[in-house]
Amino acid sequence: MASVTIKAVIESLERMAPRAYQEDYDNSGLITGNPEMVVTGILVTLDCTEAVLDEAVARSCNLIVAHHPILFKGIKRLTGQTYVERFLIKAIQHNVAIYAIHTNLDNVIDGVNKKIANAIGLKNLRILAPKKNTLLKLVTFTPREHVERVTEALYKAGAGQIGNYKNCSFQLLGEGTFLPTADAKPYQGTLGTLERTSELRVEVILPAPLKKPILAALRSSHPYEEVAYYLSVLENENQEVGAGIVGELPAAEEPVSFLKRLKTVMKTECVRHTKPIPGMINTVAVCGGSGSFLLPQAIASGAQVYISADFKYHEFFDAEGKIMVADIGHYESEQFTKDLLGEYLTEKFPTFAVAFSKVITNPISYL
Repeated sequence: MASVTIKAVIESLERMAPRAYQEDYDNSGLITGNPEMVVTGILVTLDCTEAVLDEAVARSCNLIVAHHPILFKGIKRLTGQTYVERFLIKAIQHNVAIYAIHTNLDNVIDGVNKKIANAIGLKNLRILAPKKNTLLKLVTFTPREHVERVTEALYKAGAGQIGNYKNCSFQLLGEGTFLPTADAKPYQGTLGTLERTSELRVEVILPAPLKKPILAALRSSHPYEEVAYYLSVLENENQEVGAGIVGELPAAEEPVSFLKRLKTVMKTECVRHTKPIPGMINTVAVCGGSGSFLLPQAIASGAQVYISADFKYHEFFDAEGKIMVADIGHYESEQFTKDLLGEYLTEKFPTFAVAFSKVITNPISYL
C-alpha cells in the first residue's frame, strides 16, 4: 500500500478549495506539522480544541483537518497560558499536524454553503456575492495542425470552464512571423530566414490559482521552442467563487412553517429572526458562519429569507422589512462541513482512515 504524505493531502484539498480564495484576515493552510510526514490517519473537525487533539492521538490520527484555524494572528510566546497555546504545544509534542481550510472552503460553489443549501432542499444554486479578479485570460498562438492538441491540454489542466460549459475558447486565424537566429531550433523554417506561417490565436479563461499547471500544459503540448503567450487579469465576476449561495425552494412555503422546518433540519435549539415579509418563501439566501456583511446582497437577490449567523442586535434592523433574517447560530450553520471534508477525503484517499471527530465543539449552550 503506497504511503500518503501530508503534502499530498493538502494538494488535494487545495484543488477543491484553493488557498488563494481565502479572505485577507484568514489563516488557512498548514498551521503546524511537517508536510513530508506520512499520514497515519486524518481526523476531521469544525474546531480545534484540546479534546479534539486528545481524540486524534487516541485514534492514531497524525493530521487534523479543521474548518476554523486555531491560530488567526501571530503569537510571541508558547507558555500554555491560553487554550491556543496549550493546543499548539500538545500538537507539536504528539507530532500531530494541523491544517485549516476556512474561508477558501466558504468561497467555492461546492463548499460549505452548498452543504447547507442541500440540507434545506434548495435548487438552481448560484453564488450570492461572486468575487472579481480571480479569473485570468490566456492568449497564445499555435499552428493550425496543433490547435486541437494544445487546447485539449489546456482544458485538461482546468482552462476553458465558464459556468456549466466546458472546453470554451475563442480562436482566430491569422499569420505569424518569426526569424530563427543562429542558436534557435525551430519547429519549422530555416535559420536566418524570415518565416510566415498560418497560426490560430487561441484565448481561454482560467482560474488564477491554476495558472502554473495550465502554463505547464501549454508548454508541454505546444510544438514551438519558444511559446508566445500573455496573461491578463479579468474584472469579470467569477460565478464559481464568492461568498454565500442563493437558491429556490422546490415549492413555496409559508414563513412560520419554513422556520420550523429550518430549526429541525439544522438541529438548532433557537432561530433568532426578524418579522417575516408578507407572502410565501420561494427564494432563500444562505451564508454559513458570520454573514451579516452579505445582507445587502441577500436583499438584492430577491430572497425572502436570509439564513446565517452571528447577527448583532442593531444589524437585525438593517433588514428594513425587505427580507427575513434567520440567525441559526455559527456552529449550527457550519455543522455539515465535517461531512463535506470527510466525504471528499475518503473518496480521494480510500487507503487509510478518515475519521469524523465525535467531540461537539460548539461553545454555546441553550437553556
